[in-house]
Amino acid sequence: MEAGFRLLSSDPAASLSQIAEHAGVGRATLHRHFTGREDLLRELALRAHEEMDQAAEKAAEMATTYSDALRLILEALIPLGDRHGFLAHFGFDGDAALANEIARQARETQEMIDAARTEGLFDPAVPTRWIERLIDAAIMAGWDSVRAGETTPGQASSLAWISLINGVGAKS
Repeated sequence: MEAGFRLLSSDPAASLSQIAEHAGVGRATLHRHFTGREDLLRELALRAHEEMDQAAEKAAEMATTYSDALRLILEALIPLGDRHGFLAHFGFDGDAALANEIARQARETQEMIDAARTEGLFDPAVPTRWIERLIDAAIMAGWDSVRAGETTPGQASSLAWISLINGVGAKS
C-alpha cells in the first residue's frame, strides 16, 4: 500500500507491475491481495481518506478556534501529502461510496473555512472554494518540499500556513 501511494502520487499511470517492483514484491503477490489495478486504486483511496480523516480529527481536537483547527489540520496533513497527491490524480466518480466520502470531506472543509472566516481569518471577498484550493495547494507544496529534503514537516507546515494567511508578497 505504501509503495502504491508513493509511486501513484507521482506517476498516476504506473502499472501493477511497476507498483509491485516498487514494493519489492512479485506481481503475483499483488494479485493475491487485489484483483487488479482498479481494486488496488479503490483500496488506496479508502485508506487515504480514512488516514486523512483520522489525522484531521485528531489535530482539530486540540484547537480552541476554527482558525487554529485549520492550522493544526494543515500541519497534520502535510506528512500525508502522498495520500493527498494520490487522491488528486484519481476521480473515483463511478464509485458511490468514494464520491460520497469526497463530497463529505469537501463540505466539512468548506464549513471550517467559513467558520474561520467569521473569526476574521479570511477576507470575506475571497470565495470559499478558492481558499479550499489554496489549502490543497499548500498541502502539496509542503509535501513536495519535505519529499525533496528541503524542509522538515514542521518547517513545511509553518511555511504553508504563512503563505496561506499572509501570501508571499513583500510587505510594502
